[in-house]
Amino acid sequence: MNLTDMRAIVRRDLHDEDAGNYRWTDDELNRHIARAVKDLSEHLPCEQKATKATASGSRELDISSLAVRVAVMAVEYPVDQFPPRYQRFSLWGNTLTLLGEDVPDGSNAYIYYGKSHTLDASGSTIPAQYEDLVAIGAAGYAAVEWAIFAVNQVNVGGGTTPREFLGWGRERLNEFRKEVRRLGRRNRVRLNTLYRPYYPVVSKSTDYGP
Repeated sequence: MNLTDMRAIVRRDLHDEDAGNYRWTDDELNRHIARAVKDLSEHLPCEQKATKATASGSRELDISSLAVRVAVMAVEYPVDQFPPRYQRFSLWGNTLTLLGEDVPDGSNAYIYYGKSHTLDASGSTIPAQYEDLVAIGAAGYAAVEWAIFAVNQVNVGGGTTPREFLGWGRERLNEFRKEVRRLGRRNRVRLNTLYRPYYPVVSKSTDYGP
């Protein structure tokens, strides 16, 4: 699957396959596809593993090189142990801080993270089972965008055409968003079998002062 293939699927769903009279340009559909891919990535990112060298005596790791990062799922340190040693960690900007008992000695750590999916002319990182889902989201975005634009325009389909497109698009977007949220919840349950990030418990009764 590449961007051209995805665009053809979206056009088919939108019944916009007359090349001589397209309702949406390729650039417009590319933008809606990119938005759907972004939404999918936020809930079900492309899973990656990176090897990062630690600094002896420092608990901090610079992860700015992990491009288009969506989330950090787990940190393994020391590496190649059995069972794996997953560390508690906190994340602020591009600085990841290990919070476990092990103080880094300069050896490597494994960072398990998710990044945004790619979908371009050369291919895609989106799993095949989710390609139709992305097409549903992109078609929904395209239909809603066109309907809103066409409300005050003269169109040959009659006065109900924008309203029908708006309803159809919203139905597709509701279906798309519901499914990506479901996939995101399922993914979080699986990832939490590794090690959840550390977030300090905030007291609801203690006043720490200014």
